Amino acid sequence: MTSTTTRPSATGPDDRSSQERSPRAPRVLSFSQRLSKWDVKVSPYLYISPFFILFAIVGLFPIAFTAVISFQEWDLVRNSGEFVGFEQYIWILNDPKFWTALRNTFSIFLLSTIPQLILAVFIAGMLDRNIRAKTFWRMSVLLPYVMAPVAVALIFSNMFGDNHGLVNNILSSIGIEPIPWHKDPFWSHVAIATMVNFRWTGYNALILLAAMQAVPRDYYEAATVDGAGAFRQFFSITMPSLRPTLIFVIITSTIGGLQIFDEPRMFDNVGQGGPAQQWMTITLYLYNIGWGEFNFGRAAALAWILFIIILVIGLINLLVTRRLVRDDGGRGVTKPRRRKKGVQP
Repeated sequence: MTSTTTRPSATGPDDRSSQERSPRAPRVLSFSQRLSKWDVKVSPYLYISPFFILFAIVGLFPIAFTAVISFQEWDLVRNSGEFVGFEQYIWILNDPKFWTALRNTFSIFLLSTIPQLILAVFIAGMLDRNIRAKTFWRMSVLLPYVMAPVAVALIFSNMFGDNHGLVNNILSSIGIEPIPWHKDPFWSHVAIATMVNFRWTGYNALILLAAMQAVPRDYYEAATVDGAGAFRQFFSITMPSLRPTLIFVIITSTIGGLQIFDEPRMFDNVGQGGPAQQWMTITLYLYNIGWGEFNFGRAAALAWILFIIILVIGLINLLVTRRLVRDDGGRGVTKPRRRKKGVQP
């Protein structure tokens, strides 16, 4: 009885390579697979689109529309205007009140921003240390920011009253002449800057404190082992690590300081910046032109001039801060240079 065995036909290398090179049939994606693919690509843009849509409506459009109005003699009743070119800008720049308001704005800005940032850094440094009731003190420094600006302005305007203010009463009781807070330009700027510092120092201190908390504690431990004291650690470790946060705080303080409105508006009962414009700021001057004289073309031109001033000062602050503050967290450590090929150390 003979058995026959069938052997598999051997395929040569040419046949095998031809089978491998044969094109595969394209895979057809189902509807759910295509939907999932589009979801991965499109969904991130859909998630962030509400912010940009809202910003375009309430941000970009008013800015562009204000630029259009600034070149026109705008009539609010008819909601139309007559094109006058740069006439509104020329009128603003030739008005002495504008230069008075600009001087007052920069004076109040310097008297408020510089002490505010110094105090904020100092308070943040104290809160960063191991003290009792940390949460209580951190909440306490934020309370002035929560208060309404009008309430703060009313309280401090009464404190800095010329005749019956709390500050002048204390000065009179110790034999010092009362200070003319509402008559002398410098002292009126000091009073308004005090209101601003009261509201915003704690807010900036908490931002700087968050940046200090992010600094690795290993650096402080190593500095302590090397014999560095708290003062040296603060300026050699903490301050260099605060560079991005300091830039942010300085720029936001600059924008807020040049747009100050509530405090000078509520410093007296009239709200016109004083009888001789002692504390009239640019925003208060803008308000008086727009809603006092109903000249919205000039008000729009002044708004754009203020925007350009803030942009220039912000860029200057950015450049100066980058030069004064060292690399963030680098602490002077430079990257090793790449050695050329063939050169042995």
